Amino acid sequence: MKWLAKLIYFRLLGWQAVGNTSFSKNTVKKAVIIAVPHTSWHDFYIGVLLRKVTGVKTNFVGKKELFVFPFGWFFRALGGAPLNRQTSENKVDTIAKLFTQYDEFRMTLAPEGTRKKVDKWRTGFYYIAKQANVPIIMFTLDFENKQNVISEPFYPTDNVEADFEFMHNFYKGVVGKKPQYS
Repeated sequence: MKWLAKLIYFRLLGWQAVGNTSFSKNTVKKAVIIAVPHTSWHDFYIGVLLRKVTGVKTNFVGKKELFVFPFGWFFRALGGAPLNRQTSENKVDTIAKLFTQYDEFRMTLAPEGTRKKVDKWRTGFYYIAKQANVPIIMFTLDFENKQNVISEPFYPTDNVEADFEFMHNFYKGVVGKKPQYS
């Protein structure tokens, strides 16, 4: 299936994957991966194709209701892990614990938390990475240039403002599928 993903991603859609080569060699076994800007449902299949062409197994969390019949098998096969959003347990703690349960766990999410334009990212991904002691890997969903630029692993420091400024700078000039939401 990798050849089919490459055919679609590179030839038919005309995309490029550039940047961090160690990521594509699976040298980073655990990480929080953030995809920005998340402006459209098209981001999902670009991400699925990207992981196939790079050969990197990635994961995501979703509400536990997604993981029941008839589509539960599909979401698990894509690397999904169910999350009970009804409990009073802190979600950052719950997700950070997932990293201890797997030898490899690369959780991918969109820090905007929605496909609409936001003024401020949600911060959960950052605190999950800090608590799980894993790096953050950034990648772009740049529809204007048809590129997924992948960063080197970035370990959060104790300076939240500087870390977010660094991450925001990585995405400067990146245009999503719906530019008005970028």
